[in-house]
Amino acid sequence: MPTDEGADRTGASDAGHAEWEHFHHGADVGVRGFGASKAAAFEAAASALTAIVTDDALVRDAERVPIACEAPDDATLFLDWLNALIFEMATRQMLFSRFQVAIDGGRLEGAAWGEPADRERHSPVVEPKGATWTELDVAQDADGRWRAQCVVDV
Repeated sequence: MPTDEGADRTGASDAGHAEWEHFHHGADVGVRGFGASKAAAFEAAASALTAIVTDDALVRDAERVPIACEAPDDATLFLDWLNALIFEMATRQMLFSRFQVAIDGGRLEGAAWGEPADRERHSPVVEPKGATWTELDVAQDADGRWRAQCVVDV
């Protein structure tokens, strides 16, 4: 896994096929997802989002919530994806542990699986308020690996 001197927590999602990490940013938290495809990087970053709140291994994938976004570019699409997840977490009072994303041009069709938040079992640490434009980037490296990142306001 690539390392970043500022990274403080890392993990794997999708049975270890994609990776994610948090990176330091003042009072907020940066999320970064990696994957063999852009969609896999978006999924991994979503796992990093859940890991801001709780240990994602504690969250059961009992209920599916569909999510669709459309944006003119990859970075804005990523921002919209994370903000849609944050909206669903807040309005449904749920946490998510599994994600599926399909991207076709500027359109994302996805789903998140999770369960209602349980304060005793999940012991939530913070509540994400929104994904921001700060350090927003979606890019493919020379080896073809995708990275999607931004700072999340907590």
